[in-house]
Amino acid sequence: MAVSVRRLAVIGSSSPISRFISNKAYIQDSRAPSLSCGVSRRHFSVCSTDPSGSTLVSEKSEDGPGMYNQEFHKWRNGGGTFHESAYIDPRARIEIGAIVLSNAVLGANVCVGPGAVIGPAVTIGQSTIIGYNVSLSNCTIGESCVIHNGVCIGQDGFGFWVDEHGNMLKKPQTLSARIGNHVEIGANTCIDRGSWRDTVIGDHSKIDNLVQIGHNVVIGKNCMLCGQVGIAGSVTIGDYVTLGGRVAVCDHISIASKVRLAANSGVTKDIKEPGDYGGFPAVPIHEWRRQVATHRRTLKNGIP
Repeated sequence: MAVSVRRLAVIGSSSPISRFISNKAYIQDSRAPSLSCGVSRRHFSVCSTDPSGSTLVSEKSEDGPGMYNQEFHKWRNGGGTFHESAYIDPRARIEIGAIVLSNAVLGANVCVGPGAVIGPAVTIGQSTIIGYNVSLSNCTIGESCVIHNGVCIGQDGFGFWVDEHGNMLKKPQTLSARIGNHVEIGANTCIDRGSWRDTVIGDHSKIDNLVQIGHNVVIGKNCMLCGQVGIAGSVTIGDYVTLGGRVAVCDHISIASKVRLAANSGVTKDIKEPGDYGGFPAVPIHEWRRQVATHRRTLKNGIP
């Protein structure tokens, strides 16, 4: 019985291979002729049995690291690649071309699309769907989330300082991004990791395509961010906030719960009361409408 697991694959008890698992000589003899054709030889051994009676089988190459990296193996459900130190629920699916790196954790019924990269120590809750070419690092993803194609979460934020010689130096970006449960994140959205506090997206929040969320941003639950929203670093947003398309929020701003911002608005100072806002700089919506009306009358009457 093997102690270390090189690759896990679930094989039903009725599968023909299960009758030969205990017969090491059979496997070696049956695979040996293929060596002359350039196909790598692998050993199989029984590791354990899951509650359903399926057998977990380990596999490793004898042809050295040039032929097969012994730390990475092919996941049985979907054909993706995973590191031997990752914990992956047997019900998870990792599509071919995806890779799960060291110490990552994937819950039950997680689906990882082709080309996705799950970075070291990333945690993904059960029933979450990861789209094509998603990059996850330095983050945790909650349960029942949908992460659409091309999303990047957990990369360094945009933080620099100027030294006494006038050179731009990078500020350390060492914390994480935390995505809540039932969150949906649209294609090609970027969410940076934190530097002095974690970047947080609250439960049930929905984020459209092409949204930029800077480092240290905290967004509450049930928020909605429309396409091309840009949120600078260290912003705090309450619950039930809606940001229309292309809204821009300056750094270190706080927005109260139940605020709605019209499209193309720019937030340059704290919003402390619930309500509707618009314009640049953003003001209460009725005030913004008066500004627009006054501007139109001025242009119409030809007043310089």
